[in-house]
Amino acid sequence: MFHLVKENIHLNEQATNKTEAIKKIATALTNAGFVEDGYVDGMLEREAQAATYLGIGLAIPHGTTKTRHLVKKTGVQVFCFPNGVQWGDDGEKAYLAIGIAASSDEHLELLRQLTHVLGAEGVEERIKKIQSADEAIAILTGKTSSEDSQFSINESALLLDIPADSLATLQALNASRLKQQHAVNSSFIADVLDNKPTYLGDGVWLNDSKQGNLKNAMAISRTISNINEDGKPVKLLITISAVDDSISDIVNNIATLVFNQKLQLLLSANTDDLSSLLLSGSATIESNKSEIQSTSSNESTVAESNNESLSREFIIPNENGLHTRPSSVLVKLVKEFNCKVTVANLDGKGEPVSATSLMKIVALGAKKGSRLRFTAVGEDATQALDAIGKAIGDGLGEGTE
Repeated sequence: MFHLVKENIHLNEQATNKTEAIKKIATALTNAGFVEDGYVDGMLEREAQAATYLGIGLAIPHGTTKTRHLVKKTGVQVFCFPNGVQWGDDGEKAYLAIGIAASSDEHLELLRQLTHVLGAEGVEERIKKIQSADEAIAILTGKTSSEDSQFSINESALLLDIPADSLATLQALNASRLKQQHAVNSSFIADVLDNKPTYLGDGVWLNDSKQGNLKNAMAISRTISNINEDGKPVKLLITISAVDDSISDIVNNIATLVFNQKLQLLLSANTDDLSSLLLSGSATIESNKSEIQSTSSNESTVAESNNESLSREFIIPNENGLHTRPSSVLVKLVKEFNCKVTVANLDGKGEPVSATSLMKIVALGAKKGSRLRFTAVGEDATQALDAIGKAIGDGLGEGTE
């Protein structure tokens, strides 16, 4: 496990471009005794293969397998660039760069650690404004993580068995209660009111927005009225505000309910039962997990009650697994679709993460032969998983033998 100390933090650094920044970081790694001269060549080669920018103002430059022999011991050097350095392929700026010296895949462990702390609300703004080594260490070790990063359901978030005249009424009710929880702003409300929720089946609908999320929260409205939308029954609407990938567990639980044809449980559940079903998965879900484990050598369809919720498994063929370059290809592909996609490494911890987060994809630690389960919820879920399967089969830009 990486141990950060003040001596590894470099404040108020400047660089005109990422090449200059990487050279500075490599020099610091060398001076700290982590690597030998020449490691910088591997760092620059890695960057030429694929940008090591992970989003939220963070980059993790590191060497290639060819320069691992130059690593004396595992370590990091953290550089803070208050003015930012253009780093990402789309012109994104890095304000924090973590130079990594690792003789194997130890950098993946660092990514796993960062995954749990860098999804907190406002973390990018805090990265831009780092003033001290203590502050940098606190952010990277999660000491400033917000309690708002955890989902919860309480009575104030629920309106159960109420009369309603339309799906739009439920949308307005949910948006209003999220606003009362200070979980969303006006842009979120406008977006969820303007866009029709996703139909999951059995009268259950789901919606959220990419705009105006202030903290993790959920609102649920359930009606006793006999109403329809586009010929589909309207019984319950779930509206979610999310500032990080805590949503992945909920999406996975909902997808499992769809597959097991258990969505009707939501229509009669009380507050405690709703929390169990959506946040942790009910005993019913757990008892049916064995039904979802069927696989084939390359992929398996494990959840498909309609074309809006689906899970499949794919095997990674890449010789060096999902390092930065193939992961970036995967993330870019997933972002082309409107559905929500999560992925879990079945040969790792098995925990689902967002398939649109480069940092979380790399942190899965997927190696050649690893089995990944992708779960998609949305109107184009089938198309998304078809495209993911083809891209993985083709090597995610690296080809296959």
